[in-house]
Amino acid sequence: MFPENIAERTRRDFPLLNSISGQQGLIYLDHAATSQKPQSVIDSLEHYYKNINANVHRGAHQLSAKATDAFEGARQIVGNFIGANSFREIVFTRNATEGINLIARSWGDSNLKEGDEILLTVMEHHSNIVPWQLLSGRTGCLVKYVGLTPSGELDVDDFCEKLNEKTKLISLVHISNTLGCCNPISEITSKAHKYGALVLLDACQSLAHQPFDVGSIGVDFLVGSSHKICGPTGVGFLWGREHILEAMPPFLGGGEMIQDVFLDRFTSSDLPHKFEAGTPPIGEAIAMGTAIQYLELIGLENIRDWEHKLMEHLFEKLSQINDLRVLGPTPSNEKYRGALATFSVEDIHSNDLASLLDIAGICIRSGHHCCQPLHRHYGLTGTARASLSFTSTIEEIDLFIDELCSSISFLRKNS
Repeated sequence: MFPENIAERTRRDFPLLNSISGQQGLIYLDHAATSQKPQSVIDSLEHYYKNINANVHRGAHQLSAKATDAFEGARQIVGNFIGANSFREIVFTRNATEGINLIARSWGDSNLKEGDEILLTVMEHHSNIVPWQLLSGRTGCLVKYVGLTPSGELDVDDFCEKLNEKTKLISLVHISNTLGCCNPISEITSKAHKYGALVLLDACQSLAHQPFDVGSIGVDFLVGSSHKICGPTGVGFLWGREHILEAMPPFLGGGEMIQDVFLDRFTSSDLPHKFEAGTPPIGEAIAMGTAIQYLELIGLENIRDWEHKLMEHLFEKLSQINDLRVLGPTPSNEKYRGALATFSVEDIHSNDLASLLDIAGICIRSGHHCCQPLHRHYGLTGTARASLSFTSTIEEIDLFIDELCSSISFLRKNS
């Protein structure tokens, strides 16, 4: 069992969080951009390259067999983590962005035509906007956007108004990386399926923060990224319903994704390998499996509950700062909210705040967070964002708030 304050137990597992910056420990509040890595993940990646470095699936020697077992074992870990029915439903990708592009290129090019419609939301990350705009240019399908409520949540009424028999796909984020709102996915999938539409879920901001099961929420596709769940960069995954993936053509051609190749044709390999052309990120995938096991050891329920307490404290402190505006809904016991706060301060640029906080050893994000349409919706060019994890502490939040207030005061005096 982990203590109520799970940060007390877990921080020692993260080498970078124990580094020194100036006169105090590094305060990392940019977990929504990329998570820190525990020693077990670092060791897992090192173990692959030191002890079983070989290509997978292709060699008859013992190193290849060991690498293949570890690689496919990681696939099984990912599948179990999200509640997949079969390892065949898990496709390794470079990142979540590649997973979305795979769906757009393979499923989209094969199934959509002029007049068909795709529903997105105004809060989407660019990686869940641009691939569909490109698809629209190729096929003539129409991309529509669902709006927001005044509190910064998905406007379900607007969604229902725009959903119709022409809608073929809804692609949306689970937790917004800017607003922090958690979208009502089960409600969305239920309504979408009545029209025969599929649902693709960007789960990058939710997988490391709450329990997850694709069966219970009813989506048809899901993408995730290793570096957001304490794993290495350079690897992610796509989950899709097996019968849908079976019907989709390959995305990339080359080695690994074939069964047979002739001079005038080829036959595809079975799932999931028909979507994994070329040598995959073997060590990274194995270490992603290690990261998932680490999260499961802590317990996603424990993570969710601790981060909720942190968010309540952070929002209380931010609410006391004059002329500071937080985007998205406030934390409540009725609705889950992502462990981040995106804010703007009147007449102060977010980059200036981030630069001063960095001098004090505090890492936050500034800019548009790959959500330019959302920022235009609010009439903003950029915001600051503090994002937390289960390794974050109340003390770190208090130090952040003190430095933030000092930075605001300094910038106003020198403006």
